[in-house]
Amino acid sequence: MKPGRMFLLIGLLLGCSIGGVSQEPEKLAPLATNAPKDQPKQITSEALKKFEEAIKPYVEKARKTYPDAKKRFLAGLPPKHVFFVTTRLHDSSGKFEQVFIYVKEIRDGTITGIISSDVETVAGYKLRDTYSLPESELMDWTITKPDGTEEGNFVGKFLDTYHPA
Repeated sequence: MKPGRMFLLIGLLLGCSIGGVSQEPEKLAPLATNAPKDQPKQITSEALKKFEEAIKPYVEKARKTYPDAKKRFLAGLPPKHVFFVTTRLHDSSGKFEQVFIYVKEIRDGTITGIISSDVETVAGYKLRDTYSLPESELMDWTITKPDGTEEGNFVGKFLDTYHPA
């Protein structure tokens, strides 16, 4: 083999191995085209106490029903059914933002998944980041179905109609 060809072959092999090592960005869960759209809203610090009080029964309902949803996820959901949890991301400035996490794994009291919301308020996080949280930080859960319907999303459905006085 001529030296020039050997160099080309080594270059191609190196290029292929480097390409194989690179990772593609985390993929978001596929949702039905008619699935309900997220409707982000900002809240002032003055209204936060009222907001927390308003969502409290819905968070409690989500936490109470979560063990059954978790059990179904761990057993394997039907094709194209996707499991999300809602939690809050916090940053060093004290800001927080509620986001959906596309659940990939639940193990030893920890939920791991992909941030599936555009992060607009808190620093240090972005759409498609891998994120883990203790189950105790779960605020809500949602199972989306291929026909666009969903189960759970107690807090989310309430917030779609919430109009603080």
